Amino acid sequence: MSKAAPVLTFHGAAHTVTGSCMEVRLPGSAVLVDCGLFQGSRTLEALNHEDFAFDPAKIDAVILTHAHIDHSGLLPKLVARGFRGDVWCTQETIDLLEHMLADSGRIHEFEAERRNRRRDRAGEKPFVPLYTSADAMAAWRLCRPASPETWFEAAPGFRARLWNAGHILGSASVELEVGETRLIFSGDIGPANKAFYTGPQGPQGFDHVICEATYGNRERVPVTIEERRALLAEEVLAARARGGNLVIPIFALERTQELLLDFDCLINEGRIGNTHVFVDSPLANRITGVFARYAHGLEDTARRNIFDNPAFHFVSDVAESMRINSLSGAVIMAASGMCEAGRIRHHLYHNLARERSTILFVGYQARGTLGRVILEGAKAVRISGRDVKVRAQIRQIDSYSAHADQRELIDWITARLPVSGTVFLDHGEPDEAAALKEKLTQQLPHQDVRVPKIGEKYALEPGHKARRLATGRGDLALKTGRDWQNEYADLTTSLRANLIAMHDDRAREKTLARLRAALTSYKDAKANRSTKA
Repeated sequence: MSKAAPVLTFHGAAHTVTGSCMEVRLPGSAVLVDCGLFQGSRTLEALNHEDFAFDPAKIDAVILTHAHIDHSGLLPKLVARGFRGDVWCTQETIDLLEHMLADSGRIHEFEAERRNRRRDRAGEKPFVPLYTSADAMAAWRLCRPASPETWFEAAPGFRARLWNAGHILGSASVELEVGETRLIFSGDIGPANKAFYTGPQGPQGFDHVICEATYGNRERVPVTIEERRALLAEEVLAARARGGNLVIPIFALERTQELLLDFDCLINEGRIGNTHVFVDSPLANRITGVFARYAHGLEDTARRNIFDNPAFHFVSDVAESMRINSLSGAVIMAASGMCEAGRIRHHLYHNLARERSTILFVGYQARGTLGRVILEGAKAVRISGRDVKVRAQIRQIDSYSAHADQRELIDWITARLPVSGTVFLDHGEPDEAAALKEKLTQQLPHQDVRVPKIGEKYALEPGHKARRLATGRGDLALKTGRDWQNEYADLTTSLRANLIAMHDDRAREKTLARLRAALTSYKDAKANRSTKA
């Protein structure tokens, strides 16, 4: 093996929770840990369309921690740009990726077509999909199974081993021996009291540790699975008492199956009466089929197939999806979990303005997403170019999270001690990662802890603190939160109401004149700069 210190570069999920991608390089070979899609505001998503900061053809292998799209969703683009190596992951992840990647390719094709049809884009340069379904399947065919806790050679000079991360089906932490340096990448770590799996596992004694920080600034009140079901039952009964539908934005992978587990128990025990649950997501339906194949090896499902409950209705047909909103008192679970795409936007359009309806959030909402905007109390939102009042009851159950909280993340890190070099905190927004660093350094005052930015590069010598070789990108600070498109949506949805609230037409006309003047002033200034240049 080469004695040169490996070089670690953060290409994503640094100061943000999506786009997970880390490159570990030796002279002559390189491996990626994850290759995920950026999700959130339109500005953040634009990063997906930038060129890779490396040559995909010179990456020897990818090791995936799990199948979530923010960890795997740029694989098809990687392959389309020349990557031809192996993609190592668990067999469960391979089975999930067959559906996850294909669905992502279809979404990109559909979204490009939909945007190109919009009247307000007439004459503009057409959108091109980030990648296609064919690209997605080409990436999936490169997947190779790795047995948990078993060493394999991922690429020349890279020995790897996967450990249960307790996050979702097939999720893993990645242990790497690179030259003389020993590393571990947490992937996403699951919480205590997680359905289906035992707790996260892994060895101890590393040179460097890379750990996620999604919930690094909060400690959740410990909630058992039974207590969580009681909370869900309360929300179902309260929504029914209001007389409207209960709409739940879902992540097709894992959150859907956890909810079905809880609904199955509540229905069988007679705690929520005659409840019909509609799962309106073709992808979630296919993923549920994968879970059913592995049910014998999961906690909670080994003795019965919970997904066969007759109260569950798996919706695939578009016309049937649209008819659901004519019902009253139904539970509608639809993707996507952050409300950025998919059928959930159709259900939100039909239910947000209804006072009797309830929108229940059970998953993480990244900054800049429609789900986060609704959860933070917006009075109106913009969905597919249309303004929608928010009159529905907005509710949240936080105990479904598939991520460890601050205390559990610190427990995972301390279980990896001793760490002779550096602990990196990634996959977290700035406040979350900073809070975790502060707490961790209080408990481990002599430990080197860093919060990298996208683009930062480090030499990872064994037994020494990481040595920074390059600083991160300074242009990304404003991309991770709300962007101008969020502000534009807020302005357009509230403009009419604000004008009506003014005392007379003259005040309204003056306000509109000022707005036009500001836009005209910028346009004229830009033209003057161009003339002088």
